[in-house]
Amino acid sequence: MPHLGLVTVLYKSDDVLEEFFQSLHIQSYRDYHLYIIDNSPSSATDSVMAHVSKKYPLPGFTHIKAEGNIGVAAGNNRGIQAAQLAGCDHVLLLHNDILIEQPFMLERIMEVGRTEDLVTVKIFYHDSRLIWMAGGYMDDRRALGVHYGMKKPDGPAYNKAGHVTYAPTCFLLIKTALFDAVGMMDEKYFAYYDDTDFVLRCIRKGYRIWYEPSLYLYHKVSSSSGGDFSPFYAYYGNRNKIYFIRKNYKGLQKASLLAYTFLTRMGFYLRYNAAGKKKLLQAMRDGFRMKPHSD
Repeated sequence: MPHLGLVTVLYKSDDVLEEFFQSLHIQSYRDYHLYIIDNSPSSATDSVMAHVSKKYPLPGFTHIKAEGNIGVAAGNNRGIQAAQLAGCDHVLLLHNDILIEQPFMLERIMEVGRTEDLVTVKIFYHDSRLIWMAGGYMDDRRALGVHYGMKKPDGPAYNKAGHVTYAPTCFLLIKTALFDAVGMMDEKYFAYYDDTDFVLRCIRKGYRIWYEPSLYLYHKVSSSSGGDFSPFYAYYGNRNKIYFIRKNYKGLQKASLLAYTFLTRMGFYLRYNAAGKKKLLQAMRDGFRMKPHSD
């Protein structure tokens, strides 16, 4: 019965698996089990995983093959449920396109997690070594989770530990009992905004996120989705923005946020290519058709 369940969702991630397994293999903390939810199962992935798990053995891992691409939110839910059934005290949601250099990362984050509801760490861009996220906050004026320090060099301003009101699920430690109170990931998002929605629900129920800057990792941002200007993001990023607003805000605030979204998407439309423009229009339509999930 491991105390920590690690949950990661694969989607055509063969090229990042070796560094991912290596990052976990070096950890001094061994009381964990890794749950890999594979949204693109293939014989090639099986071969890569067999190789890296032999080269970098872990205390234990379970390879759960999904019936196709079920999305990030549904994949995370499957892993969370598996960790719950195994009796894990904590769940660590983490992307597999990360690199961890600190061998004490898991040991230290579990120490912090004994007294905190959720814990996040400092995250750098893998290529530039600039900050990707040094804690964050929920901006209710834009219905957006904002990263502190994004694309800036590290410095004293980002080394202050404390509570924050936003953190992505790129690397987020969560007490397992919290899911019973807050609910699981909303699978309607598929990808993007599912973590923002979950974190907002946590904050509104009084749970707190601790930012621990002494711990850090590197993130190969958008290695599987193609980046912010891909047709994939043009659709899901914008559709889910509208769905997120409709689900989580009311009255004049909801109306003003939707108006702001329309105005900003006009600018996005001009920057997208033909495929992106088509996906954006489809996203705007579908965002209003989705029935908000009741958590």
